[in-house]
Amino acid sequence: MMLTKGYSWLPERRRRSADGVVETRVLGRPAFGIGGAAAARFFYDERQVRRPGAAPLPRVLFTADRVHDLVGETAATWDATAPRWAGRSVSLLDESAAVLADGVARWMGLPRDGDLAGDCVAMVEGSADAAGPRRWRARAARRRQERRLTDVVATVRDGRPQAPGSATALEVVARHRAGDGHLVSRETAAVELLDIARPAIAVCWLVAFAAHALHRWPEHRDALRSGDPGFARAFAHEVRRLYPGAPFVAGRAAGAVEFAGHAIPDGAVVLLDLHGPNHDPAVWKNPYRFDPGRFLGPDALDPADVVPPAADEPATVALLSDLAVRVARLDYEVPPQDLDIPLDRAPTRPRSGMLVRPR
Repeated sequence: MMLTKGYSWLPERRRRSADGVVETRVLGRPAFGIGGAAAARFFYDERQVRRPGAAPLPRVLFTADRVHDLVGETAATWDATAPRWAGRSVSLLDESAAVLADGVARWMGLPRDGDLAGDCVAMVEGSADAAGPRRWRARAARRRQERRLTDVVATVRDGRPQAPGSATALEVVARHRAGDGHLVSRETAAVELLDIARPAIAVCWLVAFAAHALHRWPEHRDALRSGDPGFARAFAHEVRRLYPGAPFVAGRAAGAVEFAGHAIPDGAVVLLDLHGPNHDPAVWKNPYRFDPGRFLGPDALDPADVVPPAADEPATVALLSDLAVRVARLDYEVPPQDLDIPLDRAPTRPRSGMLVRPR
């Protein structure tokens, strides 16, 4: 049922429950579906819920200066690439994935070989499938990139260390030491590098959704085109709120814990509903209307309270804010296409990939 209902599965189950908590089973294990601001705080508390692959990366990678540099590299790649699109129809999802992959590789210090963009898109596309072609492509893509990055880490370790203040993300991760003081394995370092690159490249979905929003609500184009940082961030937050990202995220109870009066046994699956709360009329006025003004002014909602965090929150919002402005400034027409966004598959996208024809 979860696989066929897509984004509506957990929100519908939660709406039918008395307190918004769903008790069910996932892959034979007891599972609890939760949602809302209190649920998000509970879920992201490592004392309550363990999340596979959620080991913290070195904090030095995501300082404000580092994120600014990442945005700068990606912006430079966009500015160099976008003129080549003139006169032909291009998928903004695919093209922005390539732009993001190039910018991320420059920022991380990775070799710009191998299809990092295509492989990361395949990994995200197959992330919600238990089996089938998308899942198989995702596994093959992950293995391919992990092998490549393992070799890259080995090459870095054979060289001379860079000065701490100038070290790239590749250098920091390749020389990262575990709690026992030993270097993490090359394979572990490769996984960590991929965990930095993949979420940044996945912003391509949000770029496509930003263009979709501008097409459907063109009254926001001039304000976004102006480059006002506050409006750009509000626009980015509203894209993340309205448009479907992951339907939910999963973790395991870190012990015998309790939420909203429900006893959750150690190891039980905990599902945090992402899609439902972002469209809850009890929280949002006209929830299916695109309105960046929700996040502006003295009465603005705090996105941290109502929009669940992304895999790398500061970088995700910064990248989307910048690239959305660049989309608004791009002179293009939208050719006839299928702009429907199906909710029976996750992750979803405009069926056409959001085609534009720059002039």
